[in-house]
Amino acid sequence: MEQSRLISYKITTFDMLPDRCSIMENGKQCVSPPEFVVSVVVEKDEYMVGVTCNRHKQLVSGKIQFLQNDGKIPNGKISFSPLKAIGTDCIHGNMDDFVQLDG
Repeated sequence: MEQSRLISYKITTFDMLPDRCSIMENGKQCVSPPEFVVSVVVEKDEYMVGVTCNRHKQLVSGKIQFLQNDGKIPNGKISFSPLKAIGTDCIHGNMDDFVQLDG
């Protein structure tokens, strides 16, 4: 079975989105640029979960549903908002920016 994990990012209004998809497969982060912001809409609130490429859209959706069933993510509609990737080399992240979710 292929091991995948979703990486969650803490985003503030001054931060930019990550330059890569949030999925790690077999210990390696996907190198594809993000194509969608993934969020969960609960009533009038929306919670950003991460970003994903088109290739991993279904995988992310399944993982979020699994975590919702376990009560680790609020139940709500999973939303994929398209985005246009713009690259820059002036902002750098490190491994402390990644959080592994159980599941």
